[in-house]
Formats: sequence, C-alpha cells, structure tokens
Amino acid sequence: MKIHLRFSQEIKFLLQRLTKQPLTLGDVLAETSERGFSLVIALLVLPFLFPMPPGLTGPFGVACLLLSLQMLLGKRSPWLPKKIATYEFPRPFAEVILQNLRRVTRLLEKITRPRLTKIASHALTWRCNGLCISWLTILLISPVPFTNPIPTIGILLFAVASIESDGLLICFCYVITVLITFLFAFIGYAVWSAPNLLS
Repeated sequence: MKIHLRFSQEIKFLLQRLTKQPLTLGDVLAETSERGFSLVIALLVLPFLFPMPPGLTGPFGVACLLLSLQMLLGKRSPWLPKKIATYEFPRPFAEVILQNLRRVTRLLEKITRPRLTKIASHALTWRCNGLCISWLTILLISPVPFTNPIPTIGILLFAVASIESDGLLICFCYVITVLITFLFAFIGYAVWSAPNLLS
C-alpha cells in the first residue's frame, strides 16, 4: 500500500481529465472533497514559482487565502465564490501547471511518507495548517519584489504534507513558516531603512 503516491496519482487523473474537457477549480474541489483543500492550494500557488500571466496573481492569491481561512475555521468541505470556482484554466496553462506540480510532487514523494499520523490528522493541526498557509499567502501577495518563490515553497510543502499525512513534515513546515517570517521581517526592515542609509 503506497499511500505516498496518492498525490501524484491525483495529478495524473486531472491531466487525463484535462484532455477531455476544460478544468475549473470547482471541478477539482467537487471531486476531491477534503483533499481538495491541499490539491487546489497547490494548483493555485505553483505558478508563483514561475513568471505569471498578467491578471492572475490577485485572483489566485485571493482564492488560496479563502481556502486556507476555511481550514483555519475548521471547515472540511472547501468553498470558493462562483466567479473563481467556475474560472476555466486555459488548457495550455493548465497543462503546464499540472505537469510542473506532478514533477514537484514526485520529488517530494522521495522525502515524505505517512509519519506521526496522529499529529497529521488532528483537528488542531488542520487549523494550524490553515493559519500558516494564510500567513504565507499574505506574504506571497505582498508587494515585496522577487520573493514569491519563498512562501510558495512553504505552502507547497504544507499541501503535500497534509495529503500524505506526514506529521513530521508538517512540524518542519511550522519551522519553515517562522524562518520565512523572520526573512520577510528582515527584508521589510532593510527596505524601510534604505532611505535613511542613503541619506
């Protein structure tokens, strides 16, 4: 029983589905239920690792924030506003996202597996994950230049760790969240102090 392959199998299914009909976030959520939180969050943030088409940064970030806030509130059935849920990914763009996500997932599957499953499945952990993903999403959509990949990596790790029931990786993600927060605080302080230093 290879539970750690489920995430990549989910991506494979979505790729097959995409060849037959357009893919919307609502479709993914309807078919993956609770797992849809992590899967759709991963789909939403993965493009931030690469140059984004104009106009998608805001909607993708807002959708990710909405889902993570629902996790924070303890919701297990994901919901998105109709305008976002019915958005159809352009097929070439969706194919690139899913293929890249599958590559990332395959890489992460080498280091993740079901561990500390009691921690991973605990209701408080679910809420804490939602809190951390919400905070990382806020950092992601903040106007700090050239920093998008940093919180994106943290969010992707949370998504994969949740689906793979890897409590050890989830704990590691909490540490990463703290480190990313300190890094952004340092960058923010440096930007705020720059005019004084130049003068």
